[in-house]
Amino acid sequence: MDIGERTATLVRRLRFSAVERPVPAFEQLPAPPSERGHWLVAGTIAALGVATLVAVLTGLVGRSPGVPPAAPPAVLVTAATPAPAAGSTGASRTQAPGAIVARAPATQPSQGPARLASPLQSAVSTRWMEGFYPIYSVAQRTFGVNWLLIASIHEQETAFSTAPSTYHGLNFADCCGGPMQFNVTNGGRGTGSGSTWDLVSGSYRYGARPAAYDHPTARHPSIYDDFDAIMAAAHLLSADGATPALEQGAWNAAYDYYGHDAAGVAYADQVLARAIGWSQHGFCVNCGLEPAMVAAVHAAYGAPVLATLTPVRTPPRATAARARKH
Repeated sequence: MDIGERTATLVRRLRFSAVERPVPAFEQLPAPPSERGHWLVAGTIAALGVATLVAVLTGLVGRSPGVPPAAPPAVLVTAATPAPAAGSTGASRTQAPGAIVARAPATQPSQGPARLASPLQSAVSTRWMEGFYPIYSVAQRTFGVNWLLIASIHEQETAFSTAPSTYHGLNFADCCGGPMQFNVTNGGRGTGSGSTWDLVSGSYRYGARPAAYDHPTARHPSIYDDFDAIMAAAHLLSADGATPALEQGAWNAAYDYYGHDAAGVAYADQVLARAIGWSQHGFCVNCGLEPAMVAAVHAAYGAPVLATLTPVRTPPRATAARARKH
């Protein structure tokens, strides 16, 4: 076979191979991918986002299926509106031995105006409060302190933990922090005894921590953990004479909680007046103070203490008269 015949034969074989041989899979060009799947994924994510938002706004998130909303603990007593004791001489209360009294360092500015003006700026939702009810209940059962007194201090200090700086940093005086505004810089009852927080920080160990609540911290104790802080406050109030009754002992404990000065008297008046009002009319998250109740509490408990704190000034005329006699 000459070269021409070989060439012709090779050409015929190549043509036959191109017609009969199927194209391998790897030689086939892929079809453009469908975008339908991407749109389905995007739509699903958007739907889930909307559903989650609705669940958060309606309070479904964080609540176990079948578990009814938490209700406030039962009110133990309906406290009577206090009145001054007959024959009251205006003498100051006697501080109980070992009472834990809040004391801010002299170098820090007064906290009076800030702590006497409620930080409640907007309505607190029922869903928000449900997280505190189990904690109030444990604190009351563990330390024998009326939960309405605990809740009243909670409202007075941080408006039920809704104040902007509740869960971080310290207050404007750079001394106190957390839901119950514990002082972490003062000296407690005596030199070297630690701060007020140091004295009661381990109180959470005495009660059963709820299975779930808002703002739990990773480490304990913490002034920013709602359970740790509220249990510590209840222990502090109990140590200073508070009981289930909303009367003199409760006022004394609130006075110690703030500190012994004129602002402390006003603070205790407001705290106890709010708690008594709740006992009479039902727990009301967003109700304000009743001026008449504050006045009654002050007349019964605050005024005698305030009288011992206010220096008695002799009128100028009397001073001049005495000078002339001498």
